[in-house]
Amino acid sequence: MALFKRLNSKLTPIINTGFGTNATLNGKRFLNKDGNARVKRLGLSFFESNSWYHTLLDLPTWKFLGVLFLFYMGINFVFACLYFAIGIEHLNGIATTQSQWEQFGQAYFFSAQTFTTVGYGHISPVGFLTSSLSAAEALIGLLSFAIATGLFFGRFSKPRVFLKFSDNAIIAPYQNGTALMFRMAPYKNTNYLDSEVNATIGLSIEEDGVLTNKFYTLDLEINKVNTLVLSWTIVHPITDKSPLYQFTEEDFANLQGEILVFVKTFDDMYSTTVATRTSYIFSEVVYGAKFKSMFESSAKHSHTLIHLDDLNTFEKVML
Repeated sequence: MALFKRLNSKLTPIINTGFGTNATLNGKRFLNKDGNARVKRLGLSFFESNSWYHTLLDLPTWKFLGVLFLFYMGINFVFACLYFAIGIEHLNGIATTQSQWEQFGQAYFFSAQTFTTVGYGHISPVGFLTSSLSAAEALIGLLSFAIATGLFFGRFSKPRVFLKFSDNAIIAPYQNGTALMFRMAPYKNTNYLDSEVNATIGLSIEEDGVLTNKFYTLDLEINKVNTLVLSWTIVHPITDKSPLYQFTEEDFANLQGEILVFVKTFDDMYSTTVATRTSYIFSEVVYGAKFKSMFESSAKHSHTLIHLDDLNTFEKVML
C-alpha cells in the first residue's frame, strides 16, 4: 500500500490495454522482449488452437527449411514403403537380384522422382495398383510444391519491422532532473517514415488488500519523427506528472512493473504501415546510466557512420 500512496493521485489509469487488471492472473511479464504476448491458450485441441500458415510464416528460416526437408524426406519414405509393400516386381527397372535394402533404396528414389515429377524413366510402374499410387503421389507432389511456393512467397513478401531495441532502459540525467530512456535503430537498408512510439507502464499495486494491475501512459519528449534513419533515444521526463516520480533505485529493484513499448512506422518499400513492440521489466531498467553515442562522421565527412553494435552500450553516472 505504501507504493500506491506515493503514486500521484492525479494520475488517471488507462483501462484499454487488453492485459486485464487482476495481477494474480498474470505471468512474470506481459510481453516478451520480441513483443509476443506471454499467453498460452487452453481448452482447444492442438490443431484448433494453431494456425499452421501463420506458424510457418513466422518460423526462423533454418526451422522453415528444416520442416520442408523433413516433409520431403518423410513423404518419400512413406511412398517407398507402399511401393515396397505392393511388390518390387511391379516397378519395372529394379533388379530382383539386388538385396532388399538396395531394392528399397531404388523404390525411395523412384518415389522422389515421381513426387517431383522429374521422371527419369529408368524405373516405371507396372500394374493398376502401382500406377494408381504413382499417379496419386504425382498429384500430391504438385500440390505440395504449390503450397511450398506460396509459403516462400509469403515469407519474402511479408512486411517486417527491422528495428532493434536496446536491451535495457535507463534512468539518466535529463535537464534539471532525470528521465527514463531507451533507444532503437533500424538495422537493414529500409526507409521508415512517420515513425511513432507509445509507451505504457504497468504496475502491480496492492489496493484494498487486492493486488491490481494499473496502467499509465508515459508522456514522451518526442513521440513521432518524420524519418527514422539513425538511432532514436526515446525520452520520458520524470516530472511530478510522471508515474515514476520519486521512484528510487530500490523501487526498480524490488517492485514489479513493466514498460510496454509500441512502435508504428511507414515502410516505403512495402508502401504500408508496419508495427512492432517490446517491453522492459523493472529488473531491466538501469538506474543511473547514460547511453553512449552510436554514430560519428566518416573520415571525409561524406557519410554518417552508425555503430549498431553500440546500441546497448551505456556508462554508469551519478544522479
